[in-house]
Amino acid sequence: MSRILAVASHATDDPTKATLPFVTAVGAIGADKECTIALVGEAVTMVKDAIAKNIHGVGFPPLPELIAKVVQAKIPVFV
Repeated sequence: MSRILAVASHATDDPTKATLPFVTAVGAIGADKECTIALVGEAVTMVKDAIAKNIHGVGFPPLPELIAKVVQAKIPVFV
């Protein structure tokens, strides 16, 4: 099985880039790939509900929806 490490370094400063690692992880679920997410720099602030609920990347579902799928799939998220 392939492994993917999706790294986030953005949050409210660039909502679309902040969303990409979570979109990658959700896609990995459907492709039967193992995925892990790492939050660094500004992205660390996304662990706060107040921050995450205000992030909605262009063309993607709101971040809380993606986070729920990541949690349900038990994808590790390192902060």
